[in-house]
Amino acid sequence: MPGLTSPTPRRGSPAPSRITIRGAEPVLDAGRYAAKRTVGETLTVTAEVFADGHDVVRAAVRWLPPGKRKWSEAPMRHLDAHIDGDNWAGEVPIDALGRWQWTIEAWVDQLASWRHELSRKLEAAQDDLGSELAEGALLLAAAAARAGKGSDHRVLASAAEATGDEDAAQDDRVRAALADAVVSASARHPDRSTAATLDPPIELDADPQRALFGSWYELFPRSFGGLTGTAQVVPQLADLGFDVLYLPPIHPIGRKNRKGPNNSLTAGPSDPGSPWAIGAAEGGHEALHPDLGTFDDFAALVQTCEQHDIALALDLAFQCSADHPWLTEHPEWFHHRPDGTLKYAENPPKRYQDIYNLDFGCSTWTELWAALRDVTLGWVDRGVKVFRVDNPHTKPLAFWEWMIREVRTKHPDVIFLAEAFTRQAMMRALGKAGFNQSYTYFTWKNEKQELEEYVTELTTEMADYYRPNFFANTPDILHAYLQHGGPPAFEARLVLAATLSPTYGIYSGFENFEGTAVREGSEEYLDSEKYEAHNRSLDGPLLPMVKALNHARRAHPALQQLRGLTFLDTANHDLIAYARRVGTDTVITTVNLNPHHAQEGLITVPASLGVPPVYTVRDLLDGATYQWRLGGNYVRLVPGERQAHVFAVEAGS
Repeated sequence: MPGLTSPTPRRGSPAPSRITIRGAEPVLDAGRYAAKRTVGETLTVTAEVFADGHDVVRAAVRWLPPGKRKWSEAPMRHLDAHIDGDNWAGEVPIDALGRWQWTIEAWVDQLASWRHELSRKLEAAQDDLGSELAEGALLLAAAAARAGKGSDHRVLASAAEATGDEDAAQDDRVRAALADAVVSASARHPDRSTAATLDPPIELDADPQRALFGSWYELFPRSFGGLTGTAQVVPQLADLGFDVLYLPPIHPIGRKNRKGPNNSLTAGPSDPGSPWAIGAAEGGHEALHPDLGTFDDFAALVQTCEQHDIALALDLAFQCSADHPWLTEHPEWFHHRPDGTLKYAENPPKRYQDIYNLDFGCSTWTELWAALRDVTLGWVDRGVKVFRVDNPHTKPLAFWEWMIREVRTKHPDVIFLAEAFTRQAMMRALGKAGFNQSYTYFTWKNEKQELEEYVTELTTEMADYYRPNFFANTPDILHAYLQHGGPPAFEARLVLAATLSPTYGIYSGFENFEGTAVREGSEEYLDSEKYEAHNRSLDGPLLPMVKALNHARRAHPALQQLRGLTFLDTANHDLIAYARRVGTDTVITTVNLNPHHAQEGLITVPASLGVPPVYTVRDLLDGATYQWRLGGNYVRLVPGERQAHVFAVEAGS
């Protein structure tokens, strides 16, 4: 960032700029990482900009879109109530995918400063302004020279001549200098020779809208009849309003140390094993499991998804079974114990005897990194534009930063989701390193206070680089709240996920209220689909609510943004309420967090939300309408009858 070191005076060198630019935002870690926006959004740039003395300061935000050579710019405006305030803001329209650059340039406007001084002297009724007008004539002549040829040059040159005419009346000279046309022309040709600029420029990642907003559905293809059967449910998923279909690994599964049902260490001859134990004689990460279909079937699935505006997401799990071809082709890519054996993967208390980790710092690490990048690009070439990355926190941050940039430089429409349930510092770092979305602690936040605190953190201080994906459940996580709360718990968590975050997801079985754990105190499913195939279909009793929520999300811009969230007072720790507002679109949600008992309270709507004193709200879940007002509004939610309201404030009410 500029201004961190003092310049050393050298004879004959130009004097440093009088301008100070500091506190520019959004800047991550002093510019080390790029903040995130999506195409269609507007980037608001802010900074403190000031100079010594009382001269008039101007500032502009400048930007360079990806692949362009010419910088664009727009004037910045004061955020302060008074015109000479120090806080400035400017807007950059984000209209292209990829890595942008932006900066701020600021300068002292000598002509505007001169006009300001002249006006003050006129107000003070000073008589002799000959020196001031002579100075102004020189400034106007310099502006005319900067204007080159054309109408602005003629206007400024004429004004310079009239202002400097000592034989003319002083009032005429003043009028010539302060004419509106002269002021406008001079503003278009400022003297920036001593301007200050943020150096180096700040980077920004511009992503597809689906990186910010989308409804995900996760399924195991082997439980839906392979790739062909999965393609057959895509139209139904589209009708339900899903935007992304996510598939766990679809590669060949190792046979050595294969897991049996419920993570048992012994697999029977017909047990399919865990899809995350990647690699067998049929191939590795670049191959398809033959039981799921062929690459023609995969191409047909991709095409079907595209026809229904659904993105196909694949699991990117950089780990290997004991049968993976790389173990014989590249044994140096794996960490060996002193006795030559390999250590299987562990995440205590979980043990993965069927998986071996790659050694990202091995002697031939550059070849390994390139191979993993090429695997990813191979699936991109087959039409995959979204990747859910398994356990990224167990691989070096430097690898992800390099690999994601390599892929997105060629394909800026690709999206990477980080599946990292680990330390907060690592989760934040993965977001900064380039992941477009991230899993969160949402699954474990079930109390009102912890939900409010966590979501506030996500939507404010982390919002420039960390996009949350609120999965309500996953094949690995069945929270006790769902295990013991019955259908009302599933309804509550569904509404919270779909309205607190612009991106959320559910794993198949959620819509059927599947909540039986393998044992008390465990978050593993009984008869987990990770180790055996189920006979699935989309027919769960929760699907009507899923459809209503997904269609409401598409219809209301307020539910498509991370920012713009206000929690509302309910005076009841089991009743949470919050409002989302974008422009004139306002959605107010209230959820009973207690799946066993009815809850009631007054939802307090503040005037700062921007709604009328009295207004109509329509429940997006069932269409019912109610009259609400600023202040307290009574709500009663009864498990088994109604677990939540999702109210849209009707226009014109």
